[in-house]
Amino acid sequence: MNDEQPTRPRVLYLAFYFPPSRASGVYRARATANYFAEAGWDVTVARAPQWFLTDVVGSTDDELEATVDPRIRTVSPELDNFPWETDIRAFGRFRGNFPFLAKRWHEWRQRFAFPDRYASWGEAAAAEGLRLHAERPFDLVIATGNPFAAFGAAYELGRRTGVPYIVDYRDSWTLDLFANADAFPRGHRAWKWERRLLEGAAEALFVNEALRSWHAERYPKAADRMHVVLNGWDPDVLPEVPAAAADGDRPLSFAYVGTLTGAQPIEAMVEGFDRVNRETRHAGSSLDLYGHIGFFSGSESRLRGRLGLDELPDGVRIRGPVSKAEIGRAYADSDVLVFLAGGSKYVTSGKIFEYMATGRPIVSVHERGCAAEELLRDYPLWFAPASLDPAEVAAAMAEAGDAARKADPDAAAEARRYAASFTRYRALAPFERRCRDLVAGRSGQ
Repeated sequence: MNDEQPTRPRVLYLAFYFPPSRASGVYRARATANYFAEAGWDVTVARAPQWFLTDVVGSTDDELEATVDPRIRTVSPELDNFPWETDIRAFGRFRGNFPFLAKRWHEWRQRFAFPDRYASWGEAAAAEGLRLHAERPFDLVIATGNPFAAFGAAYELGRRTGVPYIVDYRDSWTLDLFANADAFPRGHRAWKWERRLLEGAAEALFVNEALRSWHAERYPKAADRMHVVLNGWDPDVLPEVPAAAADGDRPLSFAYVGTLTGAQPIEAMVEGFDRVNRETRHAGSSLDLYGHIGFFSGSESRLRGRLGLDELPDGVRIRGPVSKAEIGRAYADSDVLVFLAGGSKYVTSGKIFEYMATGRPIVSVHERGCAAEELLRDYPLWFAPASLDPAEVAAAMAEAGDAARKADPDAAAEARRYAASFTRYRALAPFERRCRDLVAGRSGQ
């Protein structure tokens, strides 16, 4: 009888934004690493250096970091801080004495690097991956972007070691999601690199069918290895939100939960709500905005004036960021959730899954045709304006307010049942099985 324990397959996961990062894509990365660890994989994650999260992004979420499976090993390859360093006291002798020449030298070097401003991290991640592979070989490399330098690192590791790699598009690289146009001019090196990466990858993952189809059309040689892995919600970090209670006298609470950016139709949301608050049967309501303003340190001061957040109408309140430990309370205190999204038919937004899990009425404030509509179409408490005209937004908000007043327990239960099919682990399960088969097939050879 053989008492030896079976060897666990080893995966190197290149995820620049990983806890304690608070970036919007961090939940997909966290869930992927955790799921693979729970499924019996030996997981090593390469993430951003800590100084980047604290000094450049300007915030971290230590409570989210505590939810990472303790079996997961993390490493932090270095990143050239030239593009982000603004303190002249931290400049080296060359840059301090010759700043314009130093900038020209940096730009010249970038012409030969991977076409991503995080290229230095990708190079360091590839070097660290090679070192770890020499100690104990990996069976698989998975890279999630952005930044897309992670894809370049995966390609280099695959080229140098023969280990298969998979790229996961949390975002798009060569497609501008908000303009629905090419992100780079014809002939840019990013197009050649993307073709090379996709044609060499064992798989490429996308968050919705629209994105998969766009890439399949442009890179037909890799189309048969392109798959959709939806985002989802995380039951381990979203406590069950209590059912809403009908109350005709209490003012309604509308809420948006997420990061505010310049790509979102904030003005339409605010003007629509102001009409509801002043002119309809739901006068006296509030609109709470939970979350950060912008993604990086210093973004808030620049965006406040640009987005009109310093002169908000009555009832609109900026609540600021909330930790995952408090997010359930924010949802519980809300009667209607506002799904504010920028972009086109290629945008899903991971937040919509969490919204649906609450069983609350959801009002869409985004351009029609957004990819999230495919999911919301069967959600029984979805209210969508015909356009972003403030009058149309106000009408949809008022209808959602009516549903919140009614608090139909059957509708809420149906909404929760529908959302239960979109947990993140359910989305990841078929992907993990394909990865296991891929590794097993290579071992058999």
